[in-house]
Amino acid sequence: MNSHDDSKYKVKKSDAEWRAQLDPMQFEVARHAATERAFSGKYWDEWADGKYHCVGCGTPLFKSETKFDAGCGWPSYSKAINSEVVERIVDKAHGMVRVEVRCNNCGSHLGHVFPDGPEPTGERFCINSAAIDFAPK
Repeated sequence: MNSHDDSKYKVKKSDAEWRAQLDPMQFEVARHAATERAFSGKYWDEWADGKYHCVGCGTPLFKSETKFDAGCGWPSYSKAINSEVVERIVDKAHGMVRVEVRCNNCGSHLGHVFPDGPEPTGERFCINSAAIDFAPK
């Protein structure tokens, strides 16, 4: 994972505990900030009503009514459930400057937020399917 202090999160688990809980792709994405291939995740084309929860701790992160088709191949949302559930961190890896988003409860990497989303927020939360679980209404 990008170097950060895991001790500041409420949910604290060892690598072994995370590996036991998550499948290999979830582990690489959520704990090591990997990215799944575009159009490969299970939720990029999911349009049912419900909520998307953190795969690491179950915190509700996004509602289906804020999901939109950005054409990028990853689930995209115009806003989080509230401003407290996601943490924003400047990510300067790979020769780019982006804003990484993590679960504010357990520190799991979710994806990135970009300033090219729809109104009223103008934001696009580009999230890995491997970092979230969908709970239908």
